[in-house]
Amino acid sequence: MSFENLHLIEPILRALKTTGYTTPTPIQEQAIPIILKHKDLLGCAQTGTGKTAAFAIPILQLLNSGMHNDKGHRNIKALVLTPTRELAIQIQESFSTYGKFVDSRNLVIFGGVSQHSQVIALRNGIDILIATPGRLLDLMQQRHVNLQHIEFFVLDEADRMLDMGFLQDVKRVIAKLPHKRQTLFFSATMPPEIQKLADTILVKPEKVEVTPQSTTVEAITQGLYYVEREQKKNLLIHILKDETIKSALVFTRTKHGADKIVKELIRVHIHAEAIHGNKSQNNRQRALTNFKTGKIKVLIATDIAARGIDVDELSHVINFDMPNVAETYVHRIGRTGRAGLSGVALSFCDSEELGELKDINKLIGKPIPVITDHPYAISVDDMPLNFVRKPSAQRRNSNSGFRSGASRGRSNSSGGRSSGSGTRSGERSGSGHSHTSGEGRSGSSTSSGSNHSSSGRKRW
Repeated sequence: MSFENLHLIEPILRALKTTGYTTPTPIQEQAIPIILKHKDLLGCAQTGTGKTAAFAIPILQLLNSGMHNDKGHRNIKALVLTPTRELAIQIQESFSTYGKFVDSRNLVIFGGVSQHSQVIALRNGIDILIATPGRLLDLMQQRHVNLQHIEFFVLDEADRMLDMGFLQDVKRVIAKLPHKRQTLFFSATMPPEIQKLADTILVKPEKVEVTPQSTTVEAITQGLYYVEREQKKNLLIHILKDETIKSALVFTRTKHGADKIVKELIRVHIHAEAIHGNKSQNNRQRALTNFKTGKIKVLIATDIAARGIDVDELSHVINFDMPNVAETYVHRIGRTGRAGLSGVALSFCDSEELGELKDINKLIGKPIPVITDHPYAISVDDMPLNFVRKPSAQRRNSNSGFRSGASRGRSNSSGGRSSGSGTRSGERSGSGHSHTSGEGRSGSSTSSGSNHSSSGRKRW
């Protein structure tokens, strides 16, 4: 299957060729024909499966076919609603890349800067608007955004909208949309509230489901380090001093932990920045740009802030903290080893994370190979026998990797999980709604242009 088989118009095929894309991913192969037939779509897919192109390409084609009917001022005909500013920027870049040879204008709005430039762009007229919920509502209330002419509505990362507390904002936006429209609904998971929303806004939808990656990408070399929590920062420094590592995305559980890791790395002259919800828009975008262009070697991120980070040639993903949900492990490491390239995923596991490790091994169907050739190696047998697993919420409120005097011990031999569930410190609380600062609440606009890392793909 090639893009030519999907009945795409020549300008879009030309744009795809200039970017080197020739073969559609499974979700693109399934979704593009459905959307081109003007049908509603329910897509179950993760970030990294190619779902942005799966909706951007057919929307561009359908808008192009209807352009001759437009005269005078451009009205917003396509709205893409997404939870984070980083993901919004990535989507806007995709529309600009695939639409470089068609007559369309797009605008992305998100938090952190004055609304002045985006208001000017809106007045000049656009066809496609990519937005985070809060600032979109702000501009709607100020009558700068008119949604009466919307023909295509994309709700992206719907489950993440729920996690971040944006669901009510999303419903307020939907209430202002024309009843007659084509709706494309994407969500990695379908909790009851999201299923109810989908049932409410979709009309006889076609369903496309990319099988969740229960097995990890073959091109990714995985490795596991058993290490005492107090030594995680030293192990990270030891690994990152390897000059063959050109770029590394490091995942940590908390915002505070991310900032402390950056300080430790800078102290030993390793260029690093952090990206999370407490950072200003300008700081987050600068860090992301510096990472993509190779100005910094290491980007430290929380899971929510990392949504939308897409670096084509990312060589290493490092789990400083083991993810508390097994599927998240697959999503994290899937950011490397893309486009047929090799990649490396390394994970640090301390005695309190044996339960998470057991769940991950079960999900991927095999144990992650253990690496013992490093200065901070310990074995599972070295972990204290009196270990009693903390309740999840209590454990996850600890600062990642920089805790002293913590109680330690060993879980049962299978690394079994205790009952009960917890919340992520600094990312979730209470009902699971996010308390990240300004995530998508105040606006910005950016112009087109994709950034691609030039990093090498050497092995560890």
